[in-house]
Amino acid sequence: MTQPYSYPELTAARDDMRTQDELYRPSVFWDEASSRIVNELCENGIENFRRLPNTLGFFVPTFGTPGNSFTPAQIEGLTATLQRAHPDAKKAHLGLDQFLTGEAAALADYRVLLAADTPSKLPHLHTFSESKVGEPVEHFEFDGRWFSRSALNYLLGLALLKKHLGPNDVPRTVLEIGGGFGTLGEVMASAGIEGLRYVDIDIPPTSYVAQHYLSGAVGADQVTTYAQTRDQAEIEIESLTPISVLCAWQIEKLRGNVDLFVNFISFQEMEPPIVQNYLNHVARLNTRWILLRNMREGKQLRKAGGWAGVDTPILSDDYLAMLPGYELVERNVHPFGYRTVDGYHSELLLLRRKA
Repeated sequence: MTQPYSYPELTAARDDMRTQDELYRPSVFWDEASSRIVNELCENGIENFRRLPNTLGFFVPTFGTPGNSFTPAQIEGLTATLQRAHPDAKKAHLGLDQFLTGEAAALADYRVLLAADTPSKLPHLHTFSESKVGEPVEHFEFDGRWFSRSALNYLLGLALLKKHLGPNDVPRTVLEIGGGFGTLGEVMASAGIEGLRYVDIDIPPTSYVAQHYLSGAVGADQVTTYAQTRDQAEIEIESLTPISVLCAWQIEKLRGNVDLFVNFISFQEMEPPIVQNYLNHVARLNTRWILLRNMREGKQLRKAGGWAGVDTPILSDDYLAMLPGYELVERNVHPFGYRTVDGYHSELLLLRRKA
């Protein structure tokens, strides 16, 4: 059966990926996820990627369903039960709605952002408002600006970073591995940083989705794509446009210096040799600051014959051991990270290159 949408550039990138070293090919977890996501995009169109079941499950995080683990049927049942039992309890209905939709959790993160940020310092976070490219199923408006869970995750991480930045530490060259649909690039593009270079390294299909999103959010003329750099033997960071999306194996071709490296949540989904290889390149590029957000306890173990999970979970201290040339500046779960309802810790680690 012919699928209604086709993306030749995505197909070419996926074909190229199959010829690369296994360090740049997806692990079992992401190999299965990638196939599902590609099929979903080809069936529904990339223009709708922020409302599709598999993208929501893998790289478009939400405060409400599915991120809060309540299914639509459970939400409908809870709402109907309260309506039947207490039809006139207006405040209770509003409270339940704000809890189940995720608005209450989003507002809590936004309040932390307001309290933690220093608007006079770069990078500017107080001017950011997220675009609606991808037709988001979940978007919250606070003080006339729009936010998703992805946006608030990054904004809180940058607020933590800003606490430690001196006047000469403004990150003008930012490298990210596993940037989801490109949120950090959009945040940095609006942060008031002159001479910004943001580079997102990822595997297709997420790299392709990110270049689509960022082209719409900040302008296609500001974005360098994989197709434009595919045949380059070396890629000078300073020669790139303000925003670039490259494929995983191209990290070996990057040349230059990096002020800030970021990884949020995706390292925990990789096996240790893959993460160590990436971090070796991060160090090779003389990266000054490293900002990580991953599960302190690591990803769940993959069951025999299954694909969800990893064979060897990476714990917080493993990242520190992989970066001997760096010192830990801060580790944080509250207020900038997150503790899950079942007791796991989404932890931020901030490291600085040793003098």
